[in-house]
Amino acid sequence: MFSELTILMLTAVSIAFLHTLFGPDHYVPFIVMSKARKWSYVKTLSITVICGLGHVGSSIVLGLVGVGLGVTVTKLELFESMRGNWAAWGLIAFGLVYFIYGIRAAFKNKPHTHGHDHSSGEKHLHGHTHYGEHTHVHEAGALSQYVPWTLFVIFILGPCEPLIPLLMYPAAKYNFFAVAMVTGIFSLITIATMVGIVTVSAFGLKSLSIRPFERYAHAAAGFALLLCGCAIQFLGL
Repeated sequence: MFSELTILMLTAVSIAFLHTLFGPDHYVPFIVMSKARKWSYVKTLSITVICGLGHVGSSIVLGLVGVGLGVTVTKLELFESMRGNWAAWGLIAFGLVYFIYGIRAAFKNKPHTHGHDHSSGEKHLHGHTHYGEHTHVHEAGALSQYVPWTLFVIFILGPCEPLIPLLMYPAAKYNFFAVAMVTGIFSLITIATMVGIVTVSAFGLKSLSIRPFERYAHAAAGFALLLCGCAIQFLGL
């Protein structure tokens, strides 16, 4: 018969998987930003893992402090709820700002035509865009660095709601090894699920051609982040 600790570890697996699967904020930001900013698979998955570590790590640290100092679960849950609000509003703000940036980029990248004269006297029209070809290096570089760090901060603020009350505190009744086991399992499954969903989705989107709508990619990514933040804040996802 399974021991209570074994059941707790199996519970950590199921909770981590379901918590991640039904939380779109765990993977949507990486999928849409990877497509919009044309990140490589390595960069996409690296950012996903780093943000995932920040996500689970912040709750683990808070839980360990709570267990060590004897803080009640109710107080920690209240603080975790506050962190969840901060993260949701952060995602909403980031999505809105990036959506505005995307609209601006799409407007600047509006296709247009130019006439070309040849020495033979022949004339023809050539349609193209300018913005994608002549984006300022400093602007693009600054934004490329800004996006991953913003996601990282949002994920640090975002709590793993079930980790502390359902896993860490019950495990603390045994010993520190039990706490380490359940938190390790929860972290591994959470990050593995994030990576799995992002990998499959990013691969699918890369194979999907959106050439006619490519100039709206940034706006679409910002709008997706905005909707994701709103779903978490107002629908409790």
